[in-house]
Amino acid sequence: MAAVGSVDVELELIGRTQAYVGSRAAVRDELDNNLLNELPTIQIEVINGDDDGFRLDRALVDFNVYAATRAEAIALAAELHGWILTQLSGSTSATAVIGRTGTISRPAVRPYENTSLRRVGGTYEIYSHPVS
Repeated sequence: MAAVGSVDVELELIGRTQAYVGSRAAVRDELDNNLLNELPTIQIEVINGDDDGFRLDRALVDFNVYAATRAEAIALAAELHGWILTQLSGSTSATAVIGRTGTISRPAVRPYENTSLRRVGGTYEIYSHPVS
């Protein structure tokens, strides 16, 4: 949950990531039973962080890519990694400014119990605040 006057960074990142990847992947916060029919899928979840109680938010965010093959998941996760660090950082939308981004854990293969797909994920530090 966002602090008063701060950005819902998860919602903001889902929208921006979907705009970036377009129809190449589904972007969501929660997975459902239809995941195998919606590959590739990018799951974005705020897992921790802090804020100043007013405007500045520091979120730790997991970006997980689910794809039919390991190679496809690795390639999309690597592309997202570059986008997060170069194009997302310092960007502004109608509602939020992403001030700075950084890598907490670079994209790597992560275990997943369904052997019909592969999961690759990274964790990022995202600083944001509302547009003034």
